[in-house]
Order: sequence, then C-alpha cells, then structure tokens
Amino acid sequence: MREGGIRLLLNLARSWREGLQSEAAKAIANLSVNANVAKAVADEGGISILVNLARSVNRLVAEEAAGGLWNLSVGEDHKGAIAEAGGVKALVDLIFKWSRFSGGEGVLRIKCSTEVASVGGVHALVTLARTCKVEGVQEQAARALANLAAHGDSNSNNAVVGQEAGALEALVQLTRSQHDGVRQEAAGALWNLSFDDRNREAIAASGGVEALVALAHSCLNTSHGLQERAAGALWGLSVSEANSVAIGREGGVAPLIALARSDAEDVHETAAGALWNLAFNPGNALRIVEEGGVPALVHLCSSSVSKMARFMSALALAYMFDGRMDEIALVGTSTESTSKSVNLDGLRRTALKHIEAFVMTFSDPQAFAAAAASSAPAALAQVTESARIQEAGHLRCSGAEIGRFVAMLRNPSPTLKGCAAFALLQFTIPGGRHAVLHVRLLQSAGAPRVLRAAAAAAGAPIEAKIFARIVLRNLEQHQAGLCV
Repeated sequence: MREGGIRLLLNLARSWREGLQSEAAKAIANLSVNANVAKAVADEGGISILVNLARSVNRLVAEEAAGGLWNLSVGEDHKGAIAEAGGVKALVDLIFKWSRFSGGEGVLRIKCSTEVASVGGVHALVTLARTCKVEGVQEQAARALANLAAHGDSNSNNAVVGQEAGALEALVQLTRSQHDGVRQEAAGALWNLSFDDRNREAIAASGGVEALVALAHSCLNTSHGLQERAAGALWGLSVSEANSVAIGREGGVAPLIALARSDAEDVHETAAGALWNLAFNPGNALRIVEEGGVPALVHLCSSSVSKMARFMSALALAYMFDGRMDEIALVGTSTESTSKSVNLDGLRRTALKHIEAFVMTFSDPQAFAAAAASSAPAALAQVTESARIQEAGHLRCSGAEIGRFVAMLRNPSPTLKGCAAFALLQFTIPGGRHAVLHVRLLQSAGAPRVLRAAAAAAGAPIEAKIFARIVLRNLEQHQAGLCV
C-alpha cells in the first residue's frame, strides 16, 4: 500500500461503527498475508487494535479481527507481541463464545501455542472436539490441537495436550468422522502427539491403532493431505514395537503399501517411514513381503525424488533381508494358519541389488579414492558432505535399532554392511538432533570395535569401509566434545 494506507485502515478500525470495524479488519487481514504489510501493521500499533476488535460482541467483527491476528501470527516475528497484547486469551475466549458457529475458524488457527496452553486453551479446544457436532468447528479444534503439538519431542505442549482429560479419545473418535477435513486434522494431531512417549502408548490404549488402520484403509481415494496424515500417525505410533506389532496384526501393512505406491512425495515418504518401523519386527517383515511390499519399496528406493523416502525404503528392505525374517518365513506368521507363497530368494536378490544401487548414488569416486589414500579429516569430511541426507538427522533410533545396524556390520552380505555403515553415518553426524543419543547407544553396543573391523575388512566394498571410518570419526568428535 502507499504510505499512510495502513494508518488509515487502522484509524477506520478504531471507529465506533461496527460496519467500518469489520471492513477495516478484513482489509488488514487480507493485506497482512504480505510480510512487509504485516510488519507495518505491527509497527503502527495494529496488534492491540485487532485484539480489541477480537473482543467485540459482533461476531463478524470478531472473526475478521481473528483472521488478521492469524495472518500476523503465521511467521515468528509477531507471535510474542500478540501474546503480550492479550491476543491469545481473547482468542481462547472467542472459542467459547462462538463455538456453536463454524465461522470461528480464524480463531482456532492461531499458533501462539505456549500462550494458548497457559490460558486454558487446551481445555477449550478439547471441549469443542468432544462436544461440538458442527464439522467446521471439529475440524478447526483438531487443527488447533495439532498446532499446539506441532514441535515434536521438544514441545512441552505435546505432553500437556495428551494429559488433558478426554483429548486423545476425542481425536481418535474424530478420525471416524464422515468429513474428510475432520479426519485429516484429527490424524495430524495424533501424528504430532505421538512424538511424546506417553502419548504414543495412551493413543494406542484409546483405540488409536484400530482407528488409524481403518482410516488408512478408507483414505486410499481421498486427498493427499489425509493420506499423508493417516500414514504419518501410524508412523508415529509404530515407533513402539508393541504398537508396530499391533498395527501389523490389525491389517495395517496392506494400506501402507498402497500409500507407498502414491505419486505424491509427502504420502509415500510417510508411508515408507511407517513400513521401516514395521519391518523391524520379523512377523511384520514377512507380512510386507506377502502383501507385495518389496516391489513398492524397491520402486521408492530407486525412483522417489525424496531422499528420505529412498533412505527409509532401503532401511526397510535391509531389515527384511538381514536374516531375521527367515525363520518365521519357514512356518508363516505365527498367528495365521496360511502363508502366501513367495519367492524369498528372488526378492532378496532384487532388494539387495536396489539397496546397493541406492548407497552407490552417494558415492563420489574421486572423494572415496582420496579418503582411501589419506587419513586426513578433510578427505572424510568431503565424503560426509556428499553422502549426508539433511533430514535424516531428525530420525531417532532406539537402542535395539542401533544394535541391529551394528549387527549388520557383521553380516556376510557386503551390501548390508555398506547400508548399515551408511545409516550409522547419517545418525551420528555432529549437530544432528539425536546424534548424541545415537553415539551413546553405539558406545553401549560395543560398536567401535565392530566399526574398526568393518573399516579394515579386506573383502568389504570401499563404501562400507569409508563410511565405517566416518562413523568412528563421528564418535571420536562427540567424545572430544564431551571432554571439553
């Protein structure tokens, strides 16, 4: 806008006439999508004006003001100012005041998560999710709860939402809605909440496994957003092996394989994550084989534009063919009377071929040759840089998972050795979100000795040897950092 335009709109918003208030707030809300305009609104005192309008007894005025506050809160710049001006409490009050209308969606989109929780917003949102029958309100309540829990395992609100009486049960129930938007937001909230260990088990205890498997089955012809969140929620729950086994027994493998075949990157990436977790269990691994999951994972491993999807697909295939599934495959899954006939040897060859090809895509011949000829840190750093998958630093492995990769380093298959070393490289790069945890788990598993043996093995491929050396160097760097 031209100079003075924002000030003029804010002056109109101060008018005693509600029609002018509404139109001015609407214009400010629309213009505030632009970051420069949003800054101008904040600099001119617009936040306090919008907060006052959000307290209006006129619903239309309150809604437009809430929309303006939402647009201002989308970035990080103005959230603190909104909270300091009392905006969050005003918005939570609005939730109660206008909850019977579906028009309050701007209210519920606000993302000042810590402040919302501190003024009773969680209880307000859970009350809406449990008691309101208006689909628009249900959808926005679930979305707001998802936003509160959106910062993963570092967000205290994640635990707060999970501990609110009836919250998890309400969200599980909303995944059964006939309205796709409600189901999508509820699944998204459960996905975010599953980052907390206690929430994960409480969701399962509230019927979450059954509900989310049913959702995965029913969403195959719906929007990519719903599919992504259904797969993501199952991915989150399957971090627990008990939940992983339950998902397999409930029939969750088949729909996840179907979602892994999606052309949408976000969908097949989350499905690959869930299948990776499920494949850790030998019974689930066999189910994936029997349901035709190997071709789907092989396709992702070789063709997805998402490095993370390719990485997790390769790890799922490695779990499936590192030998632990073989004993179960001889008798079929323990709880089923029949086992589908599969050619395990042929599938194993195909899987290993594509795992090897995946790892080789991160192999720079010149960098590997330099690292093989020199022990200089710079040579290893160059290989690390070319091999690093940035997003893999957010993955968190359990002690059992780390132990399994260490065991793979001893596997007779050169391909599995290389895959294990490549995975451990990703999980231990200094600065990774969970690198310190992974280093501690590796030390506890006696990994340094195994890594040294892998790095020196005469018959091992050069990639496995160099990756093992890098993991050893990562361990040393972490140890040196602890000693400083």
